[in-house]
Amino acid sequence: MGEYYYEITEEMEEERIDKFLSGLIDSLSRSFIQKMIKEGAVKVNGRPVKGSYLVKTDDQVSFFLPEAVAPDILPEDIPLDILYEDRDVIVVNKPKGMVVHPAAGHYTGTLVNALLYHCGQELSGINGVMRPGIVHRIDKDTTGSVIACKNDQAHQSIARQLKEHTITRRYLAICHGVLKEDTGCIDRPIGRHPSDRKKMAVDVKNGKSAVTHFQVLARYRQYTLVQCVLETGRTHQIRVHMTSIGHPLLGDTVYGSRRSPFQLEGQTLHAKTLGFLHPSTGKYVEVDAPLPEYFTHLTEILLSNTSN
Repeated sequence: MGEYYYEITEEMEEERIDKFLSGLIDSLSRSFIQKMIKEGAVKVNGRPVKGSYLVKTDDQVSFFLPEAVAPDILPEDIPLDILYEDRDVIVVNKPKGMVVHPAAGHYTGTLVNALLYHCGQELSGINGVMRPGIVHRIDKDTTGSVIACKNDQAHQSIARQLKEHTITRRYLAICHGVLKEDTGCIDRPIGRHPSDRKKMAVDVKNGKSAVTHFQVLARYRQYTLVQCVLETGRTHQIRVHMTSIGHPLLGDTVYGSRRSPFQLEGQTLHAKTLGFLHPSTGKYVEVDAPLPEYFTHLTEILLSNTSN
């Protein structure tokens, strides 16, 4: 994938080299960068360094990324609802129940398996053999827009926009209870739950900044339809933030303690709108994922119950 060079400026000084690189290249995990450092692939002023090295002004940082290894994950002929596609990116409307990329317990039937069949070898390799083309993800039971990249240049562009919070991401959600405010902003850091490592929580030690803007679209008898706009993109952000203000998402059995009277498969959350600057043209592209049938049907039931 080539060799990369960076020169340290004054505002970057005294930061650990592993932290510096993980912050600079959002698409590479910190553990992967630490592995590169241990293998001597990262050099400062021509010499290998340890992960604890503190960078200094005018340091010359270089590292080499090897060519991506062909993935062992097999292509699968799974139908895709394609919202937008060109030679750089593809945006699909992910259905409920589909995992975005392979992981323990989910090595088949994922969005990656489907993309490998549809795109062949035209997927970026930056995120490794398990996540070719994947630059962001949504939860298994969340539906809607997901963007994948077909080459490394596109991947780096979209990853940079995600890091700079310039990508438009609008979600629709149904939450428990009737919100009094028409609009609001939840600005509470999110991090790993202190006692349940499978969950996230607000205001925890080492939590990262998380901001969600919400707007009420409809009020029902016991529920509210809201539009949520992400300013940041933390794991389970909308689910955690809405729970933190006492309005967990309908169907969310992880963060919501209230039982649903409806037969639902996970949270009622849909990634409706995705907008980004095209990696090649620089023009703004915005796509909308139509609501899944279950979501539309559910809002009709709620509206009918409210009218009665």
